[in-house]
Amino acid sequence: MKGRMSMQARYSRQRLFNKIGEHGQQAIMDKHVLIVGMGALGSTAAEAFARAGVGKLTVIDRDYVEWSNLQRQQLYGEQEAIEQTPKAIAAQRRLEQINSDVQLQALVADATMEILEPLFQEVDVVIDGTDNFDSRFILNDLSQKHRVPWIYGSCVGSYGATFTIIPGHTPCLHCLLKQMPVGGATCDTVGIISPTVQMVANHQVVEAMKLLVGDEEAMRATYLTFDLWKNQYNSFHVDKMKDNTCPSCGEQRTYPYLSYENQIKTEVLCGRDTVQIRPAPLRQYDFNQLETQLQHYGKINKNPYLLSCQLTNAHRLVVFKDGRAFIHGTKNIEEAKRIYHRLLG
Repeated sequence: MKGRMSMQARYSRQRLFNKIGEHGQQAIMDKHVLIVGMGALGSTAAEAFARAGVGKLTVIDRDYVEWSNLQRQQLYGEQEAIEQTPKAIAAQRRLEQINSDVQLQALVADATMEILEPLFQEVDVVIDGTDNFDSRFILNDLSQKHRVPWIYGSCVGSYGATFTIIPGHTPCLHCLLKQMPVGGATCDTVGIISPTVQMVANHQVVEAMKLLVGDEEAMRATYLTFDLWKNQYNSFHVDKMKDNTCPSCGEQRTYPYLSYENQIKTEVLCGRDTVQIRPAPLRQYDFNQLETQLQHYGKINKNPYLLSCQLTNAHRLVVFKDGRAFIHGTKNIEEAKRIYHRLLG
């Protein structure tokens, strides 16, 4: 641990900001932040929290560092890509160099309900760094169940969106979206520029800091979207979308995405080098739209019942009309899920 003088110097500029001050800095140092997903958004947010002096930071990610990450995932370097270091471990190592006084917990794991629920019982705020709505709806239900604020964030291309969800006060993600979105563009299908990431993550971090220091009146109550390339910014008031009948946050809540039947299911098909992924609820795909989305990834064949995309010599993705997917060329469920979420969201 550092001496008192070095601690004073480290956070001196943050203390000078009158919305934080001495009291707010101490509050930040007493708090526990959970970041789910250590890709672009998660790694950017994690560095900001470490530099701000948050007391404890827990990060969770199932993936490892790849060369395509280095363009926007600022905690990682070439050596981690060469060694395929798990992102959670690479992040922990770098964050310890940035601020050794922050207590760090790194989990190399899939963000399932079983893994996340114990963490929600001890954290003060959750940052969304995920890349799919299956995980986000689990975060949303756990947030409502344990009354822990979470800050949604998403970005693709030059477009970003973020919204702060405070149980009992704001609409939840289920209120806003009503049902699981079907597919959609991902960074792996349409790309992304680094400034988009920075913009979303910075909005997430500053909202979290307001919560950590107890300045709820300064919270942004709107759903924010922007397109940096098109110079478009929109801020939507969504308080009227809060639904008293919502199964996630309403008066008769059931937390539907914590139940087994509403969680994504995977299985290795017997006798085949294939993993089946079954989203819940099942989705109806527009194969014409999906073909456009996947056309840069390989040769596509389709019929009225399924669409097939030969991704590499090793892997082939097959999507059925009801939303089920086969990942051919692997028996590794984690590898199959990475491919699935990268391409289908």
